[in-house]
Amino acid sequence: MSLFGRKDGGSSRPAQERGQRHSSGWAQMLKHLKSAEGLRVLDIGPTSSSNINFLTGLGHSIYMASVVPEAAEVRSDGPDGVVYDVEGFLRHNLSFSGRVFDVVLLWDALDYLPEPLIVPTLDRLREVMTPGAQMLAYFHSKMEGPETVFTRYHLTETEDVSLQRVAGYPILQTHTNRQVEAMLKEYSSYRFFLAKDALREVMATR
Repeated sequence: MSLFGRKDGGSSRPAQERGQRHSSGWAQMLKHLKSAEGLRVLDIGPTSSSNINFLTGLGHSIYMASVVPEAAEVRSDGPDGVVYDVEGFLRHNLSFSGRVFDVVLLWDALDYLPEPLIVPTLDRLREVMTPGAQMLAYFHSKMEGPETVFTRYHLTETEDVSLQRVAGYPILQTHTNRQVEAMLKEYSSYRFFLAKDALREVMATR
């Protein structure tokens, strides 16, 4: 993970050509980012220099954590099957030295994390969010299709996000709206946004 992108947390695999996607959730978050000053933003995903420049240009600070590639490092084979070092995962990837955040851009990371890491990740994010902080998350509705390729989301001045497909990390599960609601039950509120593709968007408030 990195502050202001000083350490690259992304995949070394070559990225594919970028595309664009309309995001009602990003449009809502963009309004929030433009109406407030000095927000502390946590961006979950491979390092994006364009995101760093965009958010610092708005007067905010940004911290980046790439959790999907690191999930494989805490996997091991136990006597009863595959096990994950959850505490090690949180300690190495989601410990922020006392920093707290006003905005979390989670994107679709949860769909690429092994199931045992999902709830602990959400719990840790909630711990480091300030009261009233907002989190934007995407959830896939299908296990197959071009939308399921692991993606680096780049921020724009419009209601679109720029998509940069990155090979190598398969989608591991999808979640229904009810399952998403259950995962976010500890948050004070959440709002679903309609989308025309296979991604559902949710804005959750701490």
